[in-house]
Amino acid sequence: MANPAPTANTHTALEIRPLSTHIGAEIHGVDISEPLSDADRRTVWDALLEWKVVFFRDQKLDHRSQVAFGREFGELTPAHVVFGGDEEFPEVYSVAKNRTANSNRGNLVHRAWSGWHTDITATHNPPAVSILRGETVPPYGGDTQWTNLAAAYRALSPTLQAFVDGLRGIHSFGQPAADNTKEYNERVQRNHYVSEHPLVRVHPETGERVLFVSPSFLKSIVGLSPRESLGMLELLWEHAVRPEFTVRFKWEPGSVAMWDNRSTSHLAPRDIFETDFERQFYRVTILGDVPVGVDGALSTSVEGTPVPSLG
Repeated sequence: MANPAPTANTHTALEIRPLSTHIGAEIHGVDISEPLSDADRRTVWDALLEWKVVFFRDQKLDHRSQVAFGREFGELTPAHVVFGGDEEFPEVYSVAKNRTANSNRGNLVHRAWSGWHTDITATHNPPAVSILRGETVPPYGGDTQWTNLAAAYRALSPTLQAFVDGLRGIHSFGQPAADNTKEYNERVQRNHYVSEHPLVRVHPETGERVLFVSPSFLKSIVGLSPRESLGMLELLWEHAVRPEFTVRFKWEPGSVAMWDNRSTSHLAPRDIFETDFERQFYRVTILGDVPVGVDGALSTSVEGTPVPSLG
């Protein structure tokens, strides 16, 4: 966490309410549209590290206050390295129901892990933390799910842990395809990112070993044949999204989710496309570091530049 200028120590009694055994907690008793006290900022960050994703209810945020809240915990990145952001607030990414990033759904074969992802792992330094606020929220449907990748790693057998500890994978944002929209293909072609990350990264703050296997971006395992790579990835992806490692969040107007992108994957809803409800959310992300494997080796960039800071 960054060390922003101290604020008045007007401490409020925050309440942390866990939502499941391994992941997810609601934080009550704080107005995140206003600067946090040092103590409250520390409490929120500690809860995030422990529960991987934390939720706030009944908040009144706009773009400006969401950006300010994010900056209390670190430097922010551009909204999205491929799809851009808001003209006035370049840190803010519009997560609309029919945004460009959703236009590559095509005729995909869906598996248990389809759609699960850790944000932008194709880059050399994926975001550390993402903060998402719900502005236009459907009356039902549109829930988001998260999974704890540290708990998933711990649940592997010691033999498999020892094997994956030494593996590295190739992450990319994808390639232009005929069943994608023209705009999607053009943006991906102009902003192509490929990185090699460890399959198990060591969390820079907690020291936990994390199964860093983003299904949407991880394409292959270095050193394995294509058949071996696919078999291992499908085993790990299926394992990583087991229900006991997950939490499902029902959004309400004024809800905000803040998750540790270094130790989670999440699943955006697909059921919203079966309704006429609008859904408009906004996200900011905190600058991340370069992942480090169990052997101490850093990730390497194959194509593309590191995600920059907007301060």
